[in-house]
Amino acid sequence: MRILVYPHDMAIGGSQLNAIELAAGVKKLGHEVVVYGQPGPLVERVKELGLEFLPSPPVHRRPTPGVAAHLRRTIKERRVDIVHAYEWPPALEASLACAGRGGAAVCATVMSMSVAPFIPRNVPLMVGTEQIAAAEREFGRKFVELLEPPVDTSLNNPDLDFATEEFLAGLGAGADIFTVSIVSRLAHEMKLEGILCAISAIERLNEWLPVQLVIAGDGPARDQVAEQAAASNQALGVQRIFLAGELEDPRPAYACADASIGMGGSALRAMAFGSPLIVQGENGFWELLDEDSVQTFLWQGWYGAGSGPEDAEEKLMAIVEKLMAKPLLRAHLGTFARALVLERFSLTGAAAQQAEFYERVQSAALQGGAGDVRGTCAAVWRFAMYKGQQASSKLAGRHASDDFNATPVAARAQMASVRQGGS
Repeated sequence: MRILVYPHDMAIGGSQLNAIELAAGVKKLGHEVVVYGQPGPLVERVKELGLEFLPSPPVHRRPTPGVAAHLRRTIKERRVDIVHAYEWPPALEASLACAGRGGAAVCATVMSMSVAPFIPRNVPLMVGTEQIAAAEREFGRKFVELLEPPVDTSLNNPDLDFATEEFLAGLGAGADIFTVSIVSRLAHEMKLEGILCAISAIERLNEWLPVQLVIAGDGPARDQVAEQAAASNQALGVQRIFLAGELEDPRPAYACADASIGMGGSALRAMAFGSPLIVQGENGFWELLDEDSVQTFLWQGWYGAGSGPEDAEEKLMAIVEKLMAKPLLRAHLGTFARALVLERFSLTGAAAQQAEFYERVQSAALQGGAGDVRGTCAAVWRFAMYKGQQASSKLAGRHASDDFNATPVAARAQMASVRQGGS
């Protein structure tokens, strides 16, 4: 098969890395694969993996008609069989590019915490958690499958030398101090609350325990994170919060950790390094990955919604303090995390699953492509409704820049459960 993979952008992030690494894995299975999109930092990673990168025209408001038109021409010139779009903007542009054609079939992967309702219902869809898959089937999608975010366990391996002492020294951090790390996009939605909470918790722990926090990543909330980090360091009189910025290779930030904080794909990469994982969520959620909590995360993803932020710092402090005090527990939980990734989230297994999904997508398209125009038109109508609601929210000051991470399925499910319990 000839496959075009279209990540939503080429900045460093979990969904994009999954797209690129899976594309390389599928290519190894004998398929022709190219990556399409806006040039960005991950283009070098695409080339390192032996994949061809095709630049798209500049994006404007999504979906961008010029991108859809260019994609349509590219599909025809390259005789593409499958267009695989990641997240909603590429999914809409790919649907527009392929609507009414008898050629390429469209499929999509959404690794956000919920799925945009205006992705056409007839587009075969892969999502990252069982809970989201169930919600999308209930919404009326007929072709929904689960592909949990994969991890390249060869490259993300604690046995490799990542020169962690030099990495920490370059930040000004000490190699002999208990280190907690966060590798995350510094976004306002989902991420910021937990990152700021972690900074405050580490500051408070330093009143009686030496512990440092390394934060690797960049994004629109960078200034707020930097401001709180500076305030905490000043209050302590010694630097214990270190901002590494966006790293082309974030593996040293994972490898240096005695314990990691993460959600989504970043949580899984942290687990691959054999360190205990503290799952970050929203509204005061913090949970240590262990044998008791793992089934919850396998159902709802590496995220959670708490009951309120009031005691969030105390919850995180208690977890970190326990890990610091119990080295045998740290070793056990690190081994457990690494084993889980090897067993369930390996890139090799995910690539084979992805290739089989493409075969089913192609077969379904050959059996009955009728209805794709109707599905796309219905999706366009839902998108117009969404844009209208978004404009109203923006005028009212309630606009979220990352809507479908701002309203996770897991959080909605918990709120519904609370309402039912109170009725």
